[in-house]
Amino acid sequence: MIAKIFRKALIPMATAAALGASVSASAAVFVQCPGDTNGDATWTGTEAKPAKTTCKHLTAGDGFISMADGRSLYTFGFADVTGRLPGSIMLDSLAANFAAPTIELSEGDDFYLTLTNVAMTMRPDLFDPHTVHFHGFPEQPPVFDGMPEGSFGVNMGSSDTYFYRLNDPGTYMYHCHQEATEHMQMGMLGNLYVKPRQDAILLPTAPPSIIPKAIGGKTLAGYVYNDNDASTGYHVAKALQFGGMDHVFHELHLGVQPLPFKNMRDTYPMINGRGYPDTVNPSPLPAPPEKADFGNNDSSQAVDSLITATKGDRILLRLSNLNVTNYYTVTVQGLPMKVVGMGARQLRGPDGKDLYYDTASVTLGGGESAEVLIDTSGVEPGTYFLYTTNLNFLSNFDQDNGGMMTEIVIAAQ
Repeated sequence: MIAKIFRKALIPMATAAALGASVSASAAVFVQCPGDTNGDATWTGTEAKPAKTTCKHLTAGDGFISMADGRSLYTFGFADVTGRLPGSIMLDSLAANFAAPTIELSEGDDFYLTLTNVAMTMRPDLFDPHTVHFHGFPEQPPVFDGMPEGSFGVNMGSSDTYFYRLNDPGTYMYHCHQEATEHMQMGMLGNLYVKPRQDAILLPTAPPSIIPKAIGGKTLAGYVYNDNDASTGYHVAKALQFGGMDHVFHELHLGVQPLPFKNMRDTYPMINGRGYPDTVNPSPLPAPPEKADFGNNDSSQAVDSLITATKGDRILLRLSNLNVTNYYTVTVQGLPMKVVGMGARQLRGPDGKDLYYDTASVTLGGGESAEVLIDTSGVEPGTYFLYTTNLNFLSNFDQDNGGMMTEIVIAAQ
């Protein structure tokens, strides 16, 4: 209780130090978004949205999440504040999400991503900058790459805006690259993908196209790449990010103790920031009690991993791994898997030949991604398990039958 009171007393002191005694919180938050006049990173009323433009506003700070066995872990992370006015942003406490909010973009767009560093509620002794690294994206100007060696870090109480021109569809990911091993272990990781221009032919107003719009008599929801033949078309899609946390590392961090980097060992393997059975809960998880002490009852874990489809659907799995210590092999027992892309690149040769391959499992190292299609037309309805074959990761610390596993539920037609 004394520690909580001490930390609460330090919060306004830390914020004042970050902003400067004569600078208000609202003045420190600065959003750059073309056509947006009030700084909420959206377009309303008389505000004119430029064509092919997307804006998003994220905060970077700390928070808590719940493990599937009930343990709470202290984390760093991002939160989506798009649509909120700047004056309220610096008032957030413990708003970090894990997994970070999913970012879904379209090829051809100009993307403006504002990052605001709202400081650390539980660690006011820290003055860490934060960045956004768009992992795997062929960024030309290094200033927007989020690498501290050639870019910038966003200091406490400050905002900065990254710019990207999205010319390459595929499955990416994003994370903080400032003190990368520490900040990634602490939870600053998220799903990010770019949909191809070819999706536009599915719009009701699109002119006729020779590219198939349906498979098995079912209208497609999208394509993974600009394939020109619907070979990467899908009906249902899910982004799944594999990772894990070392609870000892997180508890020592909260206790302001030396961090054991060389002994880092993940004890809570997860998909999208949850261990099984929480992975198949379609609702945001309740906020940990530690957040309620600061008046924040918002969920920190809004991204589920449950996949639902109907027999005959083609399922797209956007798989990624941002773990700093482990690689993972995953399988879907009983379902056919076809890999159509790796590292945000379609598996197609320079002569146009498809290099897709059928497999029973996919192995991803840290920073790798893959797009996998599952054709359900020849399988029986039922519940199938997607899980890691690294069996030591099928646990919630000392609780067996959890960890890196989720379900694919296929209903009858």
